[in-house]
Amino acid sequence: MTTCSTHVLDAALGVPAAGLAVGLAGPDGDPLAEAVTDADGRVRFDADLAPGTHTLTFATGAWFAAAGRETFHPEVRVAFAVADHPAQPHHHVALLLSPFAYTTYRGS
Repeated sequence: MTTCSTHVLDAALGVPAAGLAVGLAGPDGDPLAEAVTDADGRVRFDADLAPGTHTLTFATGAWFAAAGRETFHPEVRVAFAVADHPAQPHHHVALLLSPFAYTTYRGS
């Protein structure tokens, strides 16, 4: 079983991005799961990921708007590859977010 989690930090304020909606889609583009980040800015999806390219979509526009903040990115989509490889049973995709930029990386 291959799983996925994410951690989103509001880099502009230096705090976790709590309450941010995140969707997970499979290689065919069909939704696998939806969640909202917890108080620590984290989500762990229980979906079993098949090999292929998956996508996390972060609803950043709505999240910034709810806080009364302007943003350039109405959403952030991060595609990542899942290999048919038993040595990589979990993928952690981190997002550092600010109103006008973002950075992502594979965490542990």
